[in-house]
Amino acid sequence: MFNRLIKANGRHRRLEGWPFIFTALTALAILTGTIIEFAPLFLVDDSMTAPEGATPWTPLEVAGRDLYIREGCNNCHSQMVRPFRHELERYGNFSTAAETAFESPHLWGSKRTGPDLARLGGKYPHLWHVRHMEDPRSTSPGSIMPDYPWMLTARMDYEYLPSVMSALRTVGLPYSDAEVENAPALARAQAEQIAAEIVEQGGPEGLANKEITALVAFLQRLGVQHSEPLTAAPDQP
Repeated sequence: MFNRLIKANGRHRRLEGWPFIFTALTALAILTGTIIEFAPLFLVDDSMTAPEGATPWTPLEVAGRDLYIREGCNNCHSQMVRPFRHELERYGNFSTAAETAFESPHLWGSKRTGPDLARLGGKYPHLWHVRHMEDPRSTSPGSIMPDYPWMLTARMDYEYLPSVMSALRTVGLPYSDAEVENAPALARAQAEQIAAEIVEQGGPEGLANKEITALVAFLQRLGVQHSEPLTAAPDQP
C-alpha cells in the first residue's frame, strides 16, 4: 500500500515537472467543469419558465427597479419568501423560480435588515410608499431605514430607457420593437396615472416626473403576478 502511494506521488511529481502539459491539463479540467455548469442554461426553454399570463416589467417599472438598485434597497430587503411556515404566515406564498423569469439581475437576496418585499405589491396604497420613502418612521414607527426625501424632488429622466430595455431584450426579455422605441412615452403615461392616484389619496401634486413615482410603480408590481397561492402551508417550522 505504501509503495503504491509512493509510485503515485512520483507520477504526480513528474507531471508537475512538465509545466506546459500540467497547465494544459489544468485548463482542460476547468473548461470541462465550466461547460457542465453552463450547459443547462442553454438548454432551458425560456418560454416555459414564466407563469401563464405574466408579463415583463413595464418601462416605468424598469426605471423604478434601477432606482431600487441604485439606492441599495436590495442590501437590506430580500425578495424571496422561503418555504417555511413562519415565512408564509408573515409574507404569503413562497417564491418560485418561475416568478423571476423576467428578472435581470435577480434580487433574491439573503439579508433582511428590513422585511422581505417579494409580496409587497398592492399591500399598501401609492401614498404609503411616498410617505415611507420620505420619512420611514411616519408609516413604520421604530424603523431604522434612512430617509430618501430627494426622490420626491429629483426629476426622472426616461430617455435612457430604450437602451436599457434593448439590453434586457438581448438577455432574453420579450420586449417588442415598439415597446423599446416608445419606452419614454409609455413610462410617462404610467407615471401620470400613478401620480394622479397619489393626489386622489391625499398626497402631493407634481410627482409624475419625479423618481418616487417610478419607484412606486416597481414596488407595487412585486409579487402581483406570482403563481397560484398554496392551499396549505408546509410543515416546516
